[in-house]
Amino acid sequence: MTSFTSGPELADALRRHDYIADDEFAVVVHLATALERPLLLEGPAGVGKTELAKALAAVGGRKLVRLQCYEGLDDSRALYEWDYAKQLLHVQMLRDRIGEQLAAYPEVAEASRFLAAQDFGLYSETFLAVRPLLEAILSPEPVVLLVDEVDRTEESMEALLLEVLAERQVTIPEVGTFTARSAPWVILTSNDTRELSPALKRRCLHYHVGYPTPEREREIVTARAPEVDTVTAGEVVDLARTLRELPLRKSPSISEVIDAARAATVLRRGGGDHTSLRQIRDILLAALLKYTGDADLVRARLDGDTALAAPTTTAPATTAPATTAPRTTVGTTVATTTAPTTTEPAGERPERATVASRPANTTTAVFRGRGGGGSGVGIGARR
Repeated sequence: MTSFTSGPELADALRRHDYIADDEFAVVVHLATALERPLLLEGPAGVGKTELAKALAAVGGRKLVRLQCYEGLDDSRALYEWDYAKQLLHVQMLRDRIGEQLAAYPEVAEASRFLAAQDFGLYSETFLAVRPLLEAILSPEPVVLLVDEVDRTEESMEALLLEVLAERQVTIPEVGTFTARSAPWVILTSNDTRELSPALKRRCLHYHVGYPTPEREREIVTARAPEVDTVTAGEVVDLARTLRELPLRKSPSISEVIDAARAATVLRRGGGDHTSLRQIRDILLAALLKYTGDADLVRARLDGDTALAAPTTTAPATTAPATTAPRTTVGTTVATTTAPTTTEPAGERPERATVASRPANTTTAVFRGRGGGGSGVGIGARR
């Protein structure tokens, strides 16, 4: 196993595995490994948080144990579960021997007490189906434990992680407490889709990973894709940075920039009309953007179509058109009768019928906001 004495030494080791980290980030990672504290990395998707754990496992000579989080994740997928098939096979193998011993107890009560006093080893480490968290705790060799996208789980899953992060141990009610047999390096990642609990953050070192500078991103592209020349890498990086300044649903990640740079290189090698970045720009958007609305907005902005580029933020007020009566002429006098302009008062516009405004007719929807006898609205009455 490899250890590091300083942040720059760790940064050089990561660079040899094509992971480019700035000095501050490398120092924080070094402190996490030296202090044996979990490291929580937060930031937008696709900035290299997961790749750090992979590179750290490679430079440290450790096995990577990954727990991919998702909504609905529970302890049976994160910690352990009992191997019921193996337990049943074990009982079937002992059935004949158990029958011979029970023959000495003609009474059912005596036979029951005899069985209760026996330990058949069904609830022991042998019959545990270990999951990533328990695997990292039981591993005799140090590992890198990656808890990826922890913000996708519920808060109950965060509570399950606390014992592992703080005490490096796992408690199983039927067996007892398993303490870590080696000290794992723990990396947690979050894409900031929700706020994590203070209890979880308190047990970790924290670092926010953002998009790299243009110079560093060009270096990352050329390191991960050596076939891409520096000019193409610079042009694609500049395009990606322009896109990130727009109000997109999903901004281009570093991996998508690498894909776009590779695509630009392939197109330019083919010659023809694909020699300049402007000519292949629309094709590269397929690698950089993953939503149709984002692609339409980018094309409108880059082509200078302000009508399509400017998003509508506020709907104009609805005003009823003025009604003008026919002109009546008497002699030389012209009288014009104009109906008054009717404007709907603010706050009394008809409510737009949507799923959100008309919830399902459940008990919660019926009783929400219906307290008080003076409301004049009964259960089931239409508003």
